[in-house]
Amino acid sequence: MNISYYDFKNLPNESQCDIIFTEGHLMSETVKNELRFVLYEISQFSVELVYSKNRIATINVYQNKAAYVH
Repeated sequence: MNISYYDFKNLPNESQCDIIFTEGHLMSETVKNELRFVLYEISQFSVELVYSKNRIATINVYQNKAAYVH
C-alpha cells in the first residue's frame, strides 16, 4: 500500500489502525513502566502506537525524512 503521510493523518483512528495492522511492518517494541511502545513502518512514514493497560492510548505519526533523500 502506498498512502501518503498526510492522507494517513486525515483518516479516523479506526481506519488508521486497520492500515497499521494489515499493512504496517513492525520495527520495534519497547516497554517502559506501564506503557508499551510499538513502532511500525508504513509506506514512507512511521507510526508509533502507545498502549496503556492493553489499549491503544496514543497514535503518533512521524515522517521519515531520510527516505526522501537520494
